[in-house]
Order: sequence, then C-alpha cells, then structure tokens
Amino acid sequence: MRLSQILIQTLREDPADAEIPSHRLLARAGFIVKTAAGVYTYSPLMWRVIKKFAQIVREELDREGANEVMLPIIQPKELWQASGRWDRYVADGIMFTLKDRKGSEMCLGPTHEEVMTDFVSSQVNSYKQLPVNCYQIQDKFRDEIRPRFGLMRGREFIMMDAYSFDADQAGLDEAYQKMRNAYCRIFDRCGVDYTVVQADSGAIGGAGSEEFMVIADAGEDAILFCRESGYAANVEKATSRLPDAPPGGEPKPMEKLATPDVKTVAQLEAFFPDWPAGRMAKTVLYKATWADEEKLVAVMQRGDLEINEVKLVNALDALAVDLASDEDIVKATGAEVGFAGPVDLPDDVVLLADESLRDRTNLLCGCNETGYHCLNVNLGRDARMPEFRDLRLAKAGEGCPISGKPLEEARGIEVGHIFKLGTKYSAAMGATFMAQNGKPTPFAMGCYGIGVSRTPASAVEQHHDDKGIVWPVPIAPFECVVAFLDKKRGEQIELAEKIYAQLGEAGVEVCLDDRAMSPGAKFKDHELIGLPVQVFVGRKASEGRVELLVRKGLAKVECGVDEVVGKVLAALGR
Repeated sequence: MRLSQILIQTLREDPADAEIPSHRLLARAGFIVKTAAGVYTYSPLMWRVIKKFAQIVREELDREGANEVMLPIIQPKELWQASGRWDRYVADGIMFTLKDRKGSEMCLGPTHEEVMTDFVSSQVNSYKQLPVNCYQIQDKFRDEIRPRFGLMRGREFIMMDAYSFDADQAGLDEAYQKMRNAYCRIFDRCGVDYTVVQADSGAIGGAGSEEFMVIADAGEDAILFCRESGYAANVEKATSRLPDAPPGGEPKPMEKLATPDVKTVAQLEAFFPDWPAGRMAKTVLYKATWADEEKLVAVMQRGDLEINEVKLVNALDALAVDLASDEDIVKATGAEVGFAGPVDLPDDVVLLADESLRDRTNLLCGCNETGYHCLNVNLGRDARMPEFRDLRLAKAGEGCPISGKPLEEARGIEVGHIFKLGTKYSAAMGATFMAQNGKPTPFAMGCYGIGVSRTPASAVEQHHDDKGIVWPVPIAPFECVVAFLDKKRGEQIELAEKIYAQLGEAGVEVCLDDRAMSPGAKFKDHELIGLPVQVFVGRKASEGRVELLVRKGLAKVECGVDEVVGKVLAALGR
C-alpha cells in the first residue's frame, strides 16, 4: 500500500491533555483523534493495528472452540433488573441510560452478561448441547467520571467479551483454563510483557477472577508480587502475612481516660507512648448503599493497618460504600469525629472488624464520647462481638502469603480479565437447561474480557523511546516501510518500487512512502510512527545501495539491493 493513499497527519506538539506516553504518541503520530472527552476516532493506521490485534484474538479463541457472535449495544432495563445489576451500575454512575419514544428505559452496554445469558438460554435446552462458548468484539460504553489517558480510560472503547456455559463446576473449570491458556497465547503473540494477577471481581461478580496486566509506569492499577513464589495480585485483592504487633496479654479491666483533642492514631501513640498502633483498634464509619436501603457501618481495623474499601463492599454485598459524613457520625455515636469505637455503639449500626483483630485482647479504642478513649477493651466483653472479615489493605514490604518474602509493588494496565461467574446470572435470570437427571439446572458460567483498543495503547507504553513509537511486529500497522527521499530522482523511485515489490512477494506486510515530503520530514515521521523496519532509498540509489533501519534501537546499516529482502526478513524474526 502507498502512504500517499492513506490519510496520515502527524503533529509537532503533544496534545495539551496528554499525560502518558501512549496518549501523547498515538495522538502526535495521528493514530487517534479526539472527538469528545473519552471518545476517539481511529485513523487508518490505528484501525490496521486494532484489526491485527483483533485477528490474533479471534484465532486463539476459535482455536479453543469459541463462536463469534454480535450482540446488541442497546439493552433493555428488564434484563439488567433480572440479574440485579441495574441499580448498582446506575448508583456507580458508569452506565449510559436512555429512553426510547415509548418511555422504555434502556442502556448502552458497558458489558454483555445479561444479553448473552438471555441469548444462550433461548437456544440451549439440554445438557447435550453443552458446552457453549460465545464471544464478540465490539464497542462498549461507560460514562467515566474523568476520562483520561487517551485509550486507557475512555467512554467508548472496543472490547472482546466471551461467555462460557457449562453443565457443572467441573465443566466451568475446564472452560476457564482453556480461556486462560488462550489469553496467554494472545498476549505472547502481540508482543507485550504481561503478568497474571489475582483480582477482585467488582461489579461483574463471581468467584475466581484473574487479571492480565501489562507492567508500565503509567498503569492505574497497583500490583503486589513476589519474585520467589510467583504470587501476584491486584492491591484490591491482595493478601499478605499479617505484620507483627505486640500481644495484649491476659484481659484486664477496661479503663476510660480523658484524651482531649486526641483523635488520630499518631496522636494516640504520642499520648500513650506505651501503646503502639498495633495494639489499637480504630473505628471508621461508612454509609453503605444497597438497592433498597442505606445503613451506617462501623469498621474496626488494627491501628497500624488500613481498610480496603473494595473488600468492604464485597463483605457487605453492597452497591457502594462512602465515608460517613461528620453529621452522620455525630448522630450515630453521640461523639465528634475521632472518638468512634465499639464500646456503647448503638445496635442499629452494623459492626465489622478485620481478621487482624480476632482474639486480640486489651485494645485501645474510641468509646463514642468526645474527648475520651478506652484502654483494655476486650471484644465480646466490653463491646458486642463484631463480624470478622478480611478487610485489610495489603502493602509492599509485607510478607508474601506463600513465601513470606517482602512483597514488591508495580504499576499495571489491565488488558484482560477472566471470571468464574458460576450460576450468579443464570440462576437470577432463570436461565436453565435440562440436566442429565431430567431437572432444570442453571448454567455454570464464565466471563472473559480483553481490551481490544486498550492493549495496543498498552503496547505503546512498553515500546517507545524519546523519538516515538516502536511497534511490536505482530500488531504494527505495517511491518516495513520503503521510502524514497527525493521525488525528482527517477532512480530512487524506480529502486524503491522494485524493493517494495520484492518485499511484498516475500510475504512482508510493506508500504511505500511515496509522499511528497522532504527527507527530514520523512525521517521524523517514521521515527514517530514507529514501523519495525524502515528502508530508505536515497542518493546512493544509482549504486544499488540503500539504508536499512531497525526501529527498535535505531540500528542502521547500509546494504545492497540484493540483500534487502534477507535483512528485512531477519529483522522481523523470520
């Protein structure tokens, strides 16, 4: 293909809103053009990249027996109500909703569990038709509060979402492993450095959940990992070995002491120098929201640890949690902020505690009275016994749950996510098949997503330099470009055309830069656009000599025309 036939418009300056390399470089190189906040037009070169990555996805999923379908983007409210997710997505504010001319409420699909479940349920009646695995590649819509980072966090994006349907848990486990294997092959093939981490299922729900993360400084997700054991988890899901804390000893009588203007853990440590934070239990009040109610929830955590709000939402099976307002805290506890605790906490306030406080004795706590704290509080004796859950935010430096070695932290970009949904959706929506025992049985489901537009942007985060993009060969818009430098020199045009034809015959995905531009402008463009191999035909064309550049590392070599095809194939790893 000739570049004069492709719409290419590069920029000299970075867009004002570009904060990370992929956004900056994709915009400057003309791959993406902003239409609105979080909404982008893909240029011809970018669309080639996306189609190539999508084809890799298709090939690997088809290899595992998945079937490609196309589901509607507009979805009726009733399907989402049947699954119980409408209220949560509306509460989260991430779903685009609309009404048709009859007043029926609809949404633009942020994901397609409901539609796919409804579709398969209408088609599959018997266990003899199972297993089934269907996927699609199409647009998704999420009303991000703060769209940013170009294709990383947009309001419209391209996603592959697949759904498996099996007769039982064993079948789901097998389907999940097949998809996991396919994902590894997909990301291996597209040339990104990734890791698989344990993850929270979030609004999708379900049990088992793993994320495929591209490690990059610009990643929005924090990952904790251990080099020795291979353990890796999103910080929202991660666990660690509990940091040591001084024992409380045998239970002692509770004491209430005046602590004027002493509210924080740090202030309490200074006020009670013999009481380290590990012997304290701070109490944080949240307002939890469910579909039909809101409640105040008091959460106890060891003084030297932090609360993981994602784990808290899951523990409560709530739609969301928010820190309680000062007014709500005073109303619930009778005390100013900073003095909440389990002692004399009203019964209508739900009380949870992190597992780190289980069996701990002689704690320092707030006692719901302004200006006072209690020493030697023993749960179940001096205050009602809370419900214990894992609510702790794991941190770098804490021990790996497997090896005990200190956990390390990295930033990652989520490019894929796989879930074991079980019967969460099928049971709620009445999606059943006739099992071998003759009874209607809900499908055991899995859910699998890949960011088709996000993954190429993630590849740019890992593959770029100070001059521009360095595309991995498998998803580059073209593998090689041949460019003549002077349109007035017939020998250059003739030699470039010859090399272009030879490379095409050799199976190289090649383009010819026949644009009327100065040599310097062409060099700059190709550094920025980042095609893997670049052949420049210049003033030595009459001697049959050209310059070949490998974009990764910018290694240049001069060679004869008869050597070009071999050197290009070698540079492409063939």
